[in-house]
Amino acid sequence: MLGRREFLGTAAAAGLLAGCKASKVPSAEQSGGVDLAAQLQGMAQEMLAEYPENATILGIATGKDEPLNHRLTDRTPAGVAARAEAARKRYATLQRLDSLDLSRPADLNAAVAREAHQIAVDGFGFGFGDAINLDPNIGYRNTPYVVNQLGGAFIDFPDFLDSRHSVTNEQDAVAFADRVDAYAKDVDGETQRLAHDRGLGVVAPDFTLDKTIGIITAGAAEKPDESGVVKSLAKAKVDSKILDRVKQSMATGVIPALQRQLEELKRHRAVATSDAGVSHFKDGEAYYRWALRAGTTTNRTPQDIHQLGLDQVKTIQTRMETIMQKQGLTGGTVGARMAALGKDPAQLYPNTAAGREQLLAYLNGRIADIRTRLPRAFATMVPGRLIIKRVPPSIEAGAPGGYAAAGSIDGKVPGQYYINLRDTSEWPKFSLPTLCYHEGIPGHVWQGDYANRMPLIRSMLAFNAYSEGWALYAEQLADELGVYADDPLGQLGYLQSMGFRACRLVVDTGIHAMHWTRDQAIDWFVNTNGDDRSSVTGEVDRYCAMPGQACGYKVGHLEIVRLREKAQAALGPKFDLRRFDDAVVLGGSVPMTLLETVIDGFIARAKAG
Repeated sequence: MLGRREFLGTAAAAGLLAGCKASKVPSAEQSGGVDLAAQLQGMAQEMLAEYPENATILGIATGKDEPLNHRLTDRTPAGVAARAEAARKRYATLQRLDSLDLSRPADLNAAVAREAHQIAVDGFGFGFGDAINLDPNIGYRNTPYVVNQLGGAFIDFPDFLDSRHSVTNEQDAVAFADRVDAYAKDVDGETQRLAHDRGLGVVAPDFTLDKTIGIITAGAAEKPDESGVVKSLAKAKVDSKILDRVKQSMATGVIPALQRQLEELKRHRAVATSDAGVSHFKDGEAYYRWALRAGTTTNRTPQDIHQLGLDQVKTIQTRMETIMQKQGLTGGTVGARMAALGKDPAQLYPNTAAGREQLLAYLNGRIADIRTRLPRAFATMVPGRLIIKRVPPSIEAGAPGGYAAAGSIDGKVPGQYYINLRDTSEWPKFSLPTLCYHEGIPGHVWQGDYANRMPLIRSMLAFNAYSEGWALYAEQLADELGVYADDPLGQLGYLQSMGFRACRLVVDTGIHAMHWTRDQAIDWFVNTNGDDRSSVTGEVDRYCAMPGQACGYKVGHLEIVRLREKAQAALGPKFDLRRFDDAVVLGGSVPMTLLETVIDGFIARAKAG
């Protein structure tokens, strides 16, 4: 149940690359692997300049790159236009690459970059919203709505400054203050883009706008001295002059900018309707086809994905039925029985501060247990440093159930797995283990450690279907490693989680391609899978704000499973699960169109001994 930050710096492959300045890259034949690798390293450095938060996130804003620690991605109309033009130039250059030999790492990296660019160029062409991710901190967020309940400067930056921008000396503190100045500029830049998009008729549904307005209202009403940004810096016990500067920036820059943004959002609300899907505005249908392609890195149609979801729900619930019968859970649909189980007081933590602490302690226990099992699934181990956090209460109303961010390359900042604890009744105990494996280990945070070992350009490139497909595959691995041997209800929770992702295929396409209403989507989801209605409502609102993204999970997962079955059939007794899993994570985040190439290489090497 990821969302706002689903792979720290992920799936934004297109967005990250879009910031590169155009430079001439010779063909693979002309350059050879070494020269091409150097060219790609140059691209990576240019990407850092366009998306400076990534240098901080990766822990490489040092030396000549230290000035990047003072900057934020430019979210103004001019900044977006510059990246769009750069994307078109970069794609034209990358298209001139020929004779790529994908068995060579540099050539595979170039192919990944080229596919990322193609998605970027097509997305920028719509001229509204965030057609690609514009901030590595928030991960994958293709959205037609510049500011929504899941993202925008006010949602993204305060948490970034608190959790990713370390302040250990005066230089770090000055960099923090410089970023607060840029924060105010970005809020106003977003507001200008909101006004532009309103003129095009691109206005979010009224129910998501209500959530967004509530979040921005809280930010616009903050007292500078009590704001989260000021408190984050104050924790570092910095020089009072720097702290006063940040307070002043919040008082005269950020908060007035948020107030202006709030007024623009109210203008959106005045003309908004309850239409949940994107088909209600010009180019909406074409936008959704693109969003599905970006989210799944396939060319599957909405109708195909819708039917895939229905088929997967049936398959998963057949397995759930067998377990339910053994547990005496009979009578009613699978969804109805899971809903009843989710309301069992024995499965719920108190919705209190103490209850939340108990829940977090339980999650940490699950992570400790899975670590002992991982040598059976991987031959190449990584540290997988991880801390589990509550989603900041200031944004939990609009945030998804859970999300994750990988650690820094230098290991100083651990991976972070966030869980939304606005209401503990949304998290019955049987649902929690599989969330740990998805968000933490061996899911997003674990995979992020492997990504950090790759050349810089690949550390900064990721694709939604790969990232989320891997995390869902990680849930399957945990089941195969026996975590539910003595926990049949936990196994039901895992299968319900799988069903949840299958339901997403149905609901996302239902909303955006088949004109489902919000209520229709919520009712179908709750009745089919038995999830808490409040949680499902937030999820459905997420699909309205980020079309296509939620379809990447099951599509990516099924492709990884298909390729594992292909490898097993090809290798027979030579197949080693640990080596296969290594191949997937060590091959890096790739579009689904290239993952088979990676696995074919693994099969060939295994056959050769």
